[in-house]
Amino acid sequence: MARVVVLPGDGIGPEVVAAALRVLEAVCAAADLDLDLDERPIGGRAIDTLGTPLPAETLQACRAADAVLLGAVGGPAWDHLRGEQRCEAGLLNLRRGMGVFANVRPVRVHPHLVDRTPLRPEITRGTDLVIVRELTGGAYFGQPRGRSGTGADATALDSIVYSTAEIERVARVAFRLAASRRGGLVSVDKANVLITSQLWRDVVSGLAPDYPGVTLTHELVDSFAMRLIREPATVDVVVTENLMGDILSDEAAVLAGSLGLLPSASLGATDAGLYEPIHGSAPPLAGRGIADPYGAILSTAMLLRHSLHRDDLAAAIEGAVDVCITEDVLPADLGGASSTGAIAEAVSREAVRKVGAPLGSHA
Repeated sequence: MARVVVLPGDGIGPEVVAAALRVLEAVCAAADLDLDLDERPIGGRAIDTLGTPLPAETLQACRAADAVLLGAVGGPAWDHLRGEQRCEAGLLNLRRGMGVFANVRPVRVHPHLVDRTPLRPEITRGTDLVIVRELTGGAYFGQPRGRSGTGADATALDSIVYSTAEIERVARVAFRLAASRRGGLVSVDKANVLITSQLWRDVVSGLAPDYPGVTLTHELVDSFAMRLIREPATVDVVVTENLMGDILSDEAAVLAGSLGLLPSASLGATDAGLYEPIHGSAPPLAGRGIADPYGAILSTAMLLRHSLHRDDLAAAIEGAVDVCITEDVLPADLGGASSTGAIAEAVSREAVRKVGAPLGSHA
């Protein structure tokens, strides 16, 4: 029995999560894998009903689960809130509370979508990279922080803080991932200015001898941001700190054609992980049946692979998504006319067919 906590969230979150669960339940049923799904509130809906973006009961359930599937949080209705009452504070506290410190975001350009991005097809074609972002340190969590004063004398302070241990644990995730892929690792920092980046570069460099099959290079975040757009197919695995990783991974979404396509896995020291599409709650799209569910669906594939150790089922979902995209089962953000539910149904049907295919079949 696999225990999965479901956090639908706000905006289009419940819609894309429902689509992803439809696919997840279909492949698990086809493989006789029992699921125990436990839905819990988070974000704006939790604020409205329980007065906090991360109820203690939600965090407790997430800590006890084998995996957590999250939609998205936030929206204009809660943007006026500050501090620990903000939806985003609930998300940050969930990450820290679960102990997930490495966010893994794969970016692969589907051959059928190379002409659906703002970039020329010859630039995006062949792109297959992964960004590993440190998730529980840096400016988002550093102390001291706060605001003081009023008017022209008002000041605000955020602290970027990293320890050697925090850097080493996320870097090892990236090194291992690079070793399992094409053997290239780019560590991104701002070591020409930031002292924390100088420590980051020293620690990552010190780990390189432990991974002789990986070629490590260091790049400054500004120049790498240009490389990511100019020659993305040359990039294999990237590792970087929290704020830079947040920006770069969203930038990379343009390579695939839409934020709605991309999944992510937030991993820690145990098998339990937090899985979510990288897009936001997109309130204007909510309730219209047009939200792109592919990122959420592919997040369930990552859940199966990393937390439940079912590479076969993960591959079935990923293969089904490839087939559906090739056959133009596309949502509005990719120029198609398929609804959220229709995409879920098409992927479910194809994934179940792949689960039932004989071993070694190329069906």
